[in-house]
Amino acid sequence: MKRCMFVDDSSVIRKVAKRILGGSDMTVIEAASGLDALEMCAADMPDIIVIDGALADVQAVDLIRRVRAMESPIRPQILISLVELDIASIMRAKRAGAQGYLLKPFNRPQLLERFRALKIAA
Repeated sequence: MKRCMFVDDSSVIRKVAKRILGGSDMTVIEAASGLDALEMCAADMPDIIVIDGALADVQAVDLIRRVRAMESPIRPQILISLVELDIASIMRAKRAGAQGYLLKPFNRPQLLERFRALKIAA
């Protein structure tokens, strides 16, 4: 079973993602801050991480780099989550090790399509 972590200071975004993705083939875990996410990744690395591009405590690019620097047999797929299409932010995230981006707010078809495009979920 795949594990997906949503890192977002908005509990609404985390709950919507959990409702859409949570099921028999995916477990969704939530982190309300970048520091929480780092602790959780160090303890048990998820397969997929979706990181809010505007976290209050840690810049998304720094969080991506820190996750990539961790020793783990799992190399997670990482998406940056943005409220608007910002090519510069997407490119910085990709240079840091992200595979792509997700625009929010998202709905079920948008989220599932983004995961399909990365071959994360069926």
